[in-house]
Amino acid sequence: MQIAFAIKNVFVQLHETLDKLNPDQYTQPSKALFNATIGQHVRHIVELFQCLENGYEQGFVNYEQRKRDKSIETDKQLAIQLLHEISSRLIREDKIIQLEMSYDDLSNETVVVNSNYYREVVYNLEHTVHHMALIRVGVSEVSDIILPDGFGVASSTMKHRDTCAQ
Repeated sequence: MQIAFAIKNVFVQLHETLDKLNPDQYTQPSKALFNATIGQHVRHIVELFQCLENGYEQGFVNYEQRKRDKSIETDKQLAIQLLHEISSRLIREDKIIQLEMSYDDLSNETVVVNSNYYREVVYNLEHTVHHMALIRVGVSEVSDIILPDGFGVASSTMKHRDTCAQ
């Protein structure tokens, strides 16, 4: 699955960035991120993939019911380990997935939407890139680390930029 290769590449970028941060930088609240931390954004990425992985067998996923495991957002080595584990288990057969969600703050009603495993993997990749863009903002606030140009930028945007530069 080509998308698994893209996710592995994004996870490598994320891992390399996390390696450069010290534990305080990983957990330091960022004013630009409304006091969220880099670790909280990494936890969010990890837990979306975990939700999909955990729901695969039953064919049912609800991203809103993730654990919100504080240890992932405070222990960057654990986060890196989980990124590697997720990456190693991405390649699975496509199958129908029921996606449950409740996007209305004023109601507890849920909606179930038909999806499939590959579509949800793509969603998680795009969501990861979005959060990496936010992580980029946090990194620039808490450190002087220089990130690669493509960190937190969608591949379609990178391709468009390359086209415009020619």
